Amino acid sequence: MLLQTLITGLSIGGIYALMAVGYSLVFSILNFSNFAHGTIIMLGAYIGYFLISSLKIGFVFSLIGAIVGAAALAILNVRLAYSPLINRKAPSLYLMITAMGVSIFLENMIYVTVGSHFYSFPEVFKQSTIKFFGSDISPLDLFALIFSFLCIYALHLFLTRTKVGTAIRAASYDTTVASLNGVNITRIIDIVFLLAGAFGGLAGVFLGVKYMVYPTMGWITNKAYIAAVIGGLGSLPGAVIGGVILGVLETFVSVYISSTIRDVFSFSLVIIFLVIWPAGLLGKYLEEKV
Repeated sequence: MLLQTLITGLSIGGIYALMAVGYSLVFSILNFSNFAHGTIIMLGAYIGYFLISSLKIGFVFSLIGAIVGAAALAILNVRLAYSPLINRKAPSLYLMITAMGVSIFLENMIYVTVGSHFYSFPEVFKQSTIKFFGSDISPLDLFALIFSFLCIYALHLFLTRTKVGTAIRAASYDTTVASLNGVNITRIIDIVFLLAGAFGGLAGVFLGVKYMVYPTMGWITNKAYIAAVIGGLGSLPGAVIGGVILGVLETFVSVYISSTIRDVFSFSLVIIFLVIWPAGLLGKYLEEKV
């Protein structure tokens, strides 16, 4: 039971990490919390669902379609909603308010066009479990765990081994200095949103397969935001560590105490971190000039 709970917690933590990475990437460059990220994740889940259920193209191709579709929507979002404000050097608070507006708009568009129905993904993995040291492990949990961390590791290699990744890391330290050294900040912002959207689409499909697809499923990203805060907003390793910590602790609380207090525990945990470690485990203390 202990091992089974741990694997499930790591799987959920991996999904949280995928979502938290999107928050951290955007925050590291633009210093604002992109609250529209949850809606992009929800749209990615819908794209994956309709591809696999209507077009019958198979889970892998629907997963790729969701990644590409969510990345495209994230780019469209930044071009239409954020770029005009960024070009005018608007305060980060304006970007955050705009993100809330985009989230509400897109969520209501789903209500109007698709409806408020709950959709279930077709059976992707067989119901049979995998026996591992006497524990019954879900194939979905195992796949989500392995694939999530492989994708995060691929992102780590991209950020540390490529010129574009180096430019992103330079811009995360100081966009002005990076721009003076030849970095195209507009292009970097597009790439960051593309990556955040792609990881969001992947997380959306995993959430849809594990639970259901519905218009308000983006609220689950509140957990990813908690993970990003715990790890330190703007820190990619922090987002991963925060996601794993939250996923494992939540699962253990649900199994060994009560599932009814899981959300209470999560939000209490973030309050404790904000009081004791305001910058998170790996975050940096930043002061905003007025």
